[in-house]
Amino acid sequence: MSTIIRNLPCFLLNVINRRKIESPLRKIQYMVLDLNAGLQNGYYKIVSFEEFNAKQTFSITCRNDFLRPFDANNPFLAQIIINKELHKGGNRSCLHLEFDISNSKMDYEAGDYVAVFPKNYSSLVEQLGELTNTDLSEGISLSNKDNQTTSYHTALSHYVEITALPSPDVMMKLAEYCSNQNDKNKMTLMGTNSEEGKTLYKTFIEDARRNIVHILEDIKSCKPPLDQICRLLPRLQPRYYSISSSPKLFPESVHVTAVVVKYQTKSGRVNQGVTTAWLAGRQPASAEPLPTVPIYIRKSEFRLPASTKTPIIMVGTGTGLAPFRGFLQERAHARWNGGDVGETILYFGCRHRDQDFIYQEELEEYEKCGLLKLNLAFSRDQYQKVYVTHLLEKNLEQIWNILGNRNGHFYVCGNANNMAVDVRNIVLRAIREVGMKSDEDAIKFLNYLESIKKYCSDVWS
Repeated sequence: MSTIIRNLPCFLLNVINRRKIESPLRKIQYMVLDLNAGLQNGYYKIVSFEEFNAKQTFSITCRNDFLRPFDANNPFLAQIIINKELHKGGNRSCLHLEFDISNSKMDYEAGDYVAVFPKNYSSLVEQLGELTNTDLSEGISLSNKDNQTTSYHTALSHYVEITALPSPDVMMKLAEYCSNQNDKNKMTLMGTNSEEGKTLYKTFIEDARRNIVHILEDIKSCKPPLDQICRLLPRLQPRYYSISSSPKLFPESVHVTAVVVKYQTKSGRVNQGVTTAWLAGRQPASAEPLPTVPIYIRKSEFRLPASTKTPIIMVGTGTGLAPFRGFLQERAHARWNGGDVGETILYFGCRHRDQDFIYQEELEEYEKCGLLKLNLAFSRDQYQKVYVTHLLEKNLEQIWNILGNRNGHFYVCGNANNMAVDVRNIVLRAIREVGMKSDEDAIKFLNYLESIKKYCSDVWS
């Protein structure tokens, strides 16, 4: 064992050391090393090993980071150095996380995304094993992972999107494994393109947010083999988060701001977000190795103007503040180093000042030192709800002045379904009413601003 380890790259050595895999305390259940290939192209693979007491399978594939950059096929295993709660009250949770990227050779810019590879929570993995009467330590060959052989437990934990809502096509294929004819007819109908089938699928799957575990629990005669489930469900995808830091201040870490997704479904179950629920449980602890997470950087076009003198307006709600925190750090750094910084205006909205006003102290400090003009909307702190759009409607002159007269930039980050559409309509109104343009010319002007990245949106549904 020691002879082999000395031939592995430092990155993998660090992983092994952090996992405390040392003979005779640990036993390698099975291990595949291709050292000849590794000497040629820097590719090393440990398929899995099993720890004695925890009885958990750990799987990692890594490539020599000196030979290729970290990306979707070769994520960097970053340590979580900070994981703290941002909300001060209420029944929701918002995390501030910091990932250590020192020695990774990864760089980023304010406005970029970090991709996080999650792990499915163990309770769902175990439930699938029980519902299909499968020993999860058994092996399976994954066709979407270059026919790599691994255990069911590893496959379900790391590779298969078990919380995804099964598509109508998947429902049709699962129907073949129903022993009860009524169940088979029901699942077959959900797989059809008929109006009745679409309505049933929407009610039973989409509205109730049923995943494969819920379906097998509720349709008890459906008994598909677990290997078929693994082949039918999509691959577990990375989740993308707007980076909430600037490399000017934090060159060796990436910050993430994420709401922990947790809600009750119409079937009475509690669903959780795969990534945020997993991250919430990965807390650094004293005298313990730091928790790790596989990540890589994805570039964005959500960028500050080249000149720090250019005025900007930023509009964000909730975690839509994330990229703007990086923007503010960038401008603060420029100012601290003697640079001229243009007018910087932020419209931020959340529910309650005393509960979910994230990064309150930072924003108020920026305002106090004259870097930021802060406009706040706390929607539920008064009887009549107030949103950022209400504040924008009162400042149409400001919007036109920044965009039409001063060559400024406008940014929106948040929910695409409501807020982002409303903000765009308000900007169009400012162009029409203050800029004195016709409806057609206002649309052309805003489209032009979008084409040259002076009106930028980073939104999600």
